[in-house]
Amino acid sequence: MSTAARPGPGSRQEARTAWLLLAPALTAITVFFAVPVAGGLALSFTDFDLYAVADPRNARFVGTANYTDLTRDPLFWRALRNTLLVVLVGGPLTIALALGGALLVSAPLTRLRGLWRTLFFAPVVTTLVAVAVVWRYLYHPRFGLFNQALALVGLPPIDWLGDPRFAMLAIVLLAAWRSFGYGLVILVAGLQAIPATLYEAAALDGASAWQQFRRITLPMLRPPLLFVAIITTVGYFQVFAEPYVMTRGGPANATLTIALLMYQQGFRWWNMGRASAVAFVLFGLILAVSALQTWIERRRAA
Repeated sequence: MSTAARPGPGSRQEARTAWLLLAPALTAITVFFAVPVAGGLALSFTDFDLYAVADPRNARFVGTANYTDLTRDPLFWRALRNTLLVVLVGGPLTIALALGGALLVSAPLTRLRGLWRTLFFAPVVTTLVAVAVVWRYLYHPRFGLFNQALALVGLPPIDWLGDPRFAMLAIVLLAAWRSFGYGLVILVAGLQAIPATLYEAAALDGASAWQQFRRITLPMLRPPLLFVAIITTVGYFQVFAEPYVMTRGGPANATLTIALLMYQQGFRWWNMGRASAVAFVLFGLILAVSALQTWIERRRAA
């Protein structure tokens, strides 16, 4: 009669060794991620503010009052609407730019591919302050390049950063230009992983370039495209630097985002409890949208 194999002393020793090797990383994750997240969640149920910073005993437990107050705050709904606009417009625009740039860089006739990759990726690593100075000139109501282009086709100039109707569009264009290079690099790697024999066989069968793109390139690029879509969506839900540097959330809160509202609550008005509640609402939105994207892609691939 055979007996089930039991782990011997060597297995326990290996387990202890594994935990010992993992301990530094797990400690860092606990100290710099788990503890701050737990602390932020606890703060969202208090009225922690500037006075509580001086003396934590001044903080009071308020339950879900911070979350309830957010649902009654018109400023929060304005920030949520602006953030969703950035995600819905900036996300597809960024993915389209990344895919188009990746196809351009990977095309057989393209020369100086390394130079093109560098040029496309440069905005990702460029300091936003320097970028903001240049783009402010591009958006200048009288002398900006965009208004000069509009004048060439007979259209009136636009106050890009001063008109509430166009300020968010200006922020989205800047954010898309700054971020599409990261997705481009990932998609280029995905394109390089597609076997060239598939395209050769399709060409022999008479498939056009569009048919090859639809039937070979897009299906093979689904995993990297899903990854790019998720990180782009997460990034746009957290968009902060562009509106903060360019408009400070104005004019008339037209470019106020949830991340910028969280900053204002926590570091302008010192309402840390309300800021923590905003942060966890944002976390819930990102988690829900990311899960939805993953579910849709799995259903499509099934």
